Amino acid sequence: MSTSFSEGDNVRQMTPIILPSMIGTAIEWYDFFLYGTMATLVFPKLFFPETDQAVGTLLALVTFLVGFVARPFGGAFFGHLGDRIGRKSTLIATLLLMGISTLIIGFLPGYAVIGVAAPLILALLRLGQGLGVGGEWGGSVLLAMEYGYRRNRGFWASWPQMGVPIGLLASTIVVNIMQAVSSSNFGAGAWNAGWRIPFFISALLILVGLYIRLRVLETPLFARIKQEGREAQAPILDVFRYSTPEILLSAGARFVEQAPFYLFTVFVITYGISKSIGLDRGTILNAITVGAVIELFTIPVFGYLSDRVGRRIWYLIGCVLMAAFAFPYFLLMNSGNGIIFGLGVVLSLCVFHAWIYGPQAALIAERFGTKSRYSGSSLGYQLASPFAGGLAPIIALVLLKGQTNLAVLGLPKTTISIGAGSWQAVSIYIVVLAVISFLSVLGLKELTRADISDPEVYRITEATLVGED
Repeated sequence: MSTSFSEGDNVRQMTPIILPSMIGTAIEWYDFFLYGTMATLVFPKLFFPETDQAVGTLLALVTFLVGFVARPFGGAFFGHLGDRIGRKSTLIATLLLMGISTLIIGFLPGYAVIGVAAPLILALLRLGQGLGVGGEWGGSVLLAMEYGYRRNRGFWASWPQMGVPIGLLASTIVVNIMQAVSSSNFGAGAWNAGWRIPFFISALLILVGLYIRLRVLETPLFARIKQEGREAQAPILDVFRYSTPEILLSAGARFVEQAPFYLFTVFVITYGISKSIGLDRGTILNAITVGAVIELFTIPVFGYLSDRVGRRIWYLIGCVLMAAFAFPYFLLMNSGNGIIFGLGVVLSLCVFHAWIYGPQAALIAERFGTKSRYSGSSLGYQLASPFAGGLAPIIALVLLKGQTNLAVLGLPKTTISIGAGSWQAVSIYIVVLAVISFLSVLGLKELTRADISDPEVYRITEATLVGED
């Protein structure tokens, strides 16, 4: 039985909305991060056994990158559907696409069984994951924000953002448990290999997510558009016609958040276990886990504070703080002390990343009209993914080492070289990302208290204030 809700913003009304939004997003990110973990632990030997370990790992990570490349296309495709047929129906479609793609990976035979078809199918399934997660973000955020749109939008829209740390934690915990239980059989090519079970678990999670999302009705803002028959015929064209600057500036605003997130959770492992630091992988993973747990609380807190202070000024302050943290972050890690290193990792996630990530959803979504909000917000969010997502750890590694040999790409005499590499170069990279986002947000209007109920994209201005009813 579906549950109906009136427009409002109190906890009693919003809890049945934000929980399905957050849980569904967490399930999709569980699938997305699970693939990334397996791309380093299992897939090189299973799907690319004809190459050496370095090449196999690189090829597996290339299939991981496919997911980032697919995300803008998923945002555009499902954004169109979300603005044409509704937020709820589209979110169910993205959940099914992600779940089915992930489940099939669990059944996929290795290279030894079906040859080159195995890695090709794997890449195709990763493409499905990328399309699904590309369409997920916009819908989950709008599900929360278009119910609680009158006030506290930053707080309500921050709840789906918590799906990222929850998905990261869940996938890490499940993989660790299966590694401990399966022992030497975890990465084996046999059908009973332990690595497949986390993918099968995804199917159960998808069923839970579908049950929860099917019980939520369409958002009141889009339901009104639907009832009046005013859906946009070509929402993608409309949003580009009226809001191209907002799309591009929203993408720029993400650089300070997305690239550092993958530095704080992926690159940090490579850096911490290097000879110069010498920490064990467990210490680093524990620090990341603690930071992600605390971030579950700081994300909504910072989203709420952005409602009080103003979204734009809060985000600008976050850009400055990220730039200021770039050098101290490495100084903490360079201590070589596990506790001090862990402190740097925890702060990077629960303070500096969460400061920006909490209010980010509302900052992007509230600048588009209801008729094309799914398309506009999805494009603004996902366009940054190929540039500031999966490439960030690779760029940081090149900056750290000063050069990277491209022999693993089949070009034995080709090398990317930037001179003498250093951790300072990576710090400067973070500062540059912060500057790009700072300048992008400067070009955005302050819409924290704007009335976003108007269906037309070009009518939302900072001059129309939300009523206090």
